[in-house]
Amino acid sequence: MKFDNVLAERKNKVIYRDGNLAVKVFDESFPKSDILNEALNQARVEETGLNIPKIEEVTKIDGKWAIISDFIEGKTLQQLMDENPDKLDEYLELFVNVQMEILGKKCPLLKRLQDKMQDKISSTDLDATTRYELHTRLASMKRHDKVCHGDFNPSNIIITPDGTPFILDWSHATQGNGAADAARTYLLFCLKGDKELAEKYLKLFCEKTDTARQYVNAWMPIVAASQSVKGNPEEREFLLNWANVCDWQ
Repeated sequence: MKFDNVLAERKNKVIYRDGNLAVKVFDESFPKSDILNEALNQARVEETGLNIPKIEEVTKIDGKWAIISDFIEGKTLQQLMDENPDKLDEYLELFVNVQMEILGKKCPLLKRLQDKMQDKISSTDLDATTRYELHTRLASMKRHDKVCHGDFNPSNIIITPDGTPFILDWSHATQGNGAADAARTYLLFCLKGDKELAEKYLKLFCEKTDTARQYVNAWMPIVAASQSVKGNPEEREFLLNWANVCDWQ
């Protein structure tokens, strides 16, 4: 294995390229159960037929856990958006089309989105009344079984030289309601400070999927609260402000 070509550095992990392979190496603080769950999620999603990097190996390198997958040549959709702002509408259309393709799949062995969110809401710093309201709202939402990416943003899509999109990073994948996944993507755009693009995205998503904006809005505080459990202090503060159920009645 060669570790001189760094593709990306994230908190607690570094991704390297070694020929036709991408090697994600986790540091010692990363829970083994989370690493193995990520690999299992990716292996299960492979079986849906979506364009994703295939898992080749889960191993240890110099005492650190690593997930080895196919390397996908190309640029991220985020890079293309940044380099070609005049094509933003075209790229946003592609972005939503890829999300719809994901939501069109089923993967019965993935964890259920609502179960995961119930656990996370219980782990927040929100007061008991707000947690109760969020749990109640979540329990009332329709239970779907669509594949939900959980971190769907333009940086997690690679466009190959021939124009084929591949979807990366399946560590947060669940099965559940597609409107929740759309709410998560909307909040990711907002976290980057691009409220205008967030609005443009959600308008297009609702039009193409025939989903009421109010329905996605109903998921916003639930998703914000569940995502506030992890992340830096600035993100937590932002997300907890969105978690006020009263603002979305």
